[in-house]
Amino acid sequence: MFSALNTMRHPMQKKLKIKDFELSQNYTNFWDKFEKSNWFFENVIATADKPLGKRKVAFLFATPQQDGGQWDMLCGIIEKYGIVPKSVYPETANSNNSSALNDTLNTLLRKDGLKLRKMVNSGKSKDKVEARKNEMLNDVFRVLSISLGVPPKKFDFEYKDNDGNYHRDPDITPKEFFDKYVGMNLSDHISTINSPTKDKPYHKVFSVEYLGNVEGGRQVRHLNLKVDEMKKLIIKQLKAGEVVWFGSNVVKDSERKAGLLDTKLYDRNELFDVDFSMSKGDMLDSGESMMDHAMVITGVNIVDGKPTKWKIENSWGVKPGFKGYFVMSDKWFDNFVYQAVINKKFLPDNLKKDYDEGVKNPIQLLPWDPMGALAFKY
Repeated sequence: MFSALNTMRHPMQKKLKIKDFELSQNYTNFWDKFEKSNWFFENVIATADKPLGKRKVAFLFATPQQDGGQWDMLCGIIEKYGIVPKSVYPETANSNNSSALNDTLNTLLRKDGLKLRKMVNSGKSKDKVEARKNEMLNDVFRVLSISLGVPPKKFDFEYKDNDGNYHRDPDITPKEFFDKYVGMNLSDHISTINSPTKDKPYHKVFSVEYLGNVEGGRQVRHLNLKVDEMKKLIIKQLKAGEVVWFGSNVVKDSERKAGLLDTKLYDRNELFDVDFSMSKGDMLDSGESMMDHAMVITGVNIVDGKPTKWKIENSWGVKPGFKGYFVMSDKWFDNFVYQAVINKKFLPDNLKKDYDEGVKNPIQLLPWDPMGALAFKY
């Protein structure tokens, strides 16, 4: 959320001429957890006829909801609920450290999920099951409101610009705020991935089973590209002045304090005289690597027409790296970058066609596929 909202915050700051401004991650976090709870209940109802021991059912109950997510999932939240400034809906102790909230909420969801299964399997009508589910969602709302605060329906947007001019927009809704001050057409921004595995042909669109949050809203869709195709699109977008949200495996070959992401940081082969090398596809297939963190690409260094390193805005505060910014080598990109969100206007016609056709009938991946891993983290 931090990285995605930053892609919206930066152009907003330029437009309004304001500094030290943030959008509320806690606001989208509240509604994300609420919608994930409903998503869990709907999937529990849909799979009620299957034994609890079935892997997919066990997968649902293992993690009813969590802090992770995907670009499309955040878009679904914003399209339904809008966004607000951080000053309107600030962080709380439970948003800064969500472990207790996640544990409490998941206990409630598992308990209620079992009750819904029993209702379905005992022959209760759909209307009665739906009514009971909505009663359960009232409890979810109560837990979230006490832990994170009650989200605003309307608020006054007040700020001073860099020239000292005071501005006030009273009684505005979160959706009106997004439309007026951000104005990004979210449907134009799509997820591209680089997954060089045999089960994912290039230029095909994929979805992940059970991955989502807003029932009936925007669903997760990934267009698989070759890594060089992805880089060209990112560079094109950066040159147009638009930063890029991306997903990677940030714990691999990284130095947090120095802010470096580079495959040459540590030479285990030399240290142990053992070959540890694996292809990107093999790392994904074996579970050696998967997406675990989202950041923002804000710049690229190009030498002789090719990228050599990338400038990264991280979400770990100003102490790690260079005041919160990291440097990523191009080789690290090759090995550990798996996803990038691209504005469709930068896609060549053939890729636009591939995406538009693929979205109609995406290839369904299993719930535990590594291309869904970013959404299952605490």
